[in-house]
Amino acid sequence: MVARRRKREAKEAEERLPSPPGYSAIPIKFSEKQQASHYLYVREHRVREGTKSPWPHKRTLFVLNVPPYCTEECLSRLFSPCGSVQSVELQERPDLTESPKEPTSKFFHPKPVPGFQVAYVVFRKPSGVSAALALKDPLLVSTESHPVKTGVHKWISEYADSVLDPEALRAEVDTFMEAYDKKTAEEEAKAKEEEGVPDEEGWVKVTRRGRRSALPWTEAASLRVLEREKQKRARKELLNFYAWQHRETKMEHLAQLRKKFEEDKQRIELMRAQRKFRPY
Repeated sequence: MVARRRKREAKEAEERLPSPPGYSAIPIKFSEKQQASHYLYVREHRVREGTKSPWPHKRTLFVLNVPPYCTEECLSRLFSPCGSVQSVELQERPDLTESPKEPTSKFFHPKPVPGFQVAYVVFRKPSGVSAALALKDPLLVSTESHPVKTGVHKWISEYADSVLDPEALRAEVDTFMEAYDKKTAEEEAKAKEEEGVPDEEGWVKVTRRGRRSALPWTEAASLRVLEREKQKRARKELLNFYAWQHRETKMEHLAQLRKKFEEDKQRIELMRAQRKFRPY
């Protein structure tokens, strides 16, 4: 009786769990052994009218409070009973950009965020979002068929994944550079066509392209520029105009004379020490 009452009270407490306004709470557990539940807060992804979004309308589920052990593959598996999942993307914070993102690379990807994240789950049909919002039973993250690696096993797996295939990496880099060169050539051709051509209002766009190509900046060129600037400052400077300039010039001249006198004395002493008597 006591055990049943505790289970009933725990279930009622879960049902009374507060959630942010406009969100539905979905309980998840790491494994069957875990008694406490973690909650994901979900709602349909919507934007203001007239605002573009990279996520498809009525087919995207916005998820808050995603724990660090939940990967994109794990979320896809958890929501797959609701409908066919097209894509899942984890982010540190909600995405406010309007332009679509470029496809990410499996070799060059940002560093994972160590903490709770947000997720965008895209279904192939709008019915998947409705089914996900109606979930009430706890979902298991780690199962026997799909275990989630933790501890040392996770570190070993991450290290193994960090070792890249050189040939595959080279192929992807070559593909990226070909696309980049093609895009650059198209931009240069377009800029060359528009150079000197007035627009509808008669304005001519001024570009950086000129008749003479810019000379490469070298260390010798930099030294020449510095020398010219030094000569300009020397011509502008008035020498011996003030009394303190006269005093400093005289003191520097006397110091140079004393230094030269001491050097001459040392040279004469050295010559005397090396002199030898040679009668023949």
